[in-house]
Amino acid sequence: MTATPTPQQLADEARHAYQTGNLPAAAQAFAQAAAAYSATGDTLSAAEMKNNQSVALLRNKQAQAALEAALGTEKVFAAANDARREGMALGNQASAQQALKHPREAIELYRQSAAALEKAGEGDLRAEVMQLLASLYLGRFKFYDAVLTLQAGLAGVKNPTPKQRLMKKLLFFRL
Repeated sequence: MTATPTPQQLADEARHAYQTGNLPAAAQAFAQAAAAYSATGDTLSAAEMKNNQSVALLRNKQAQAALEAALGTEKVFAAANDARREGMALGNQASAQQALKHPREAIELYRQSAAALEKAGEGDLRAEVMQLLASLYLGRFKFYDAVLTLQAGLAGVKNPTPKQRLMKKLLFFRL
């Protein structure tokens, strides 16, 4: 008789599958880990696993399933005052909406994600979200909104990369 794996063992198995590129196995193992954590009452870890499952599904081109996996997890993190993971959960949902070609929903979720990441003091993650948001604005020919979004995102970066420093110079250039 084999022992039932612990939630941590399932999570480790899922991470290993993800790192080796076996995305279907990773998504399934993350779902099993989420269920196992839920069974123990660890809602934060369960929500984290659902978000990891969402990322694996999205990378495996299963946007609808990715969205469904991440839905509601932001509320778990918000209730725990974990703004960083709340922002990441909203960003995962936004990415899925973007992949589903729902730009309005994606824009709103990216905005919420950026606000949560700003609250958490995560300037670099917020800058990434703002770049994704700006690309959506560009796709909708909202050039002014795209520039303002990029400026706002880069303003919060504490240690900009050379590329980010160049972008700052270009975006903050006054005529």
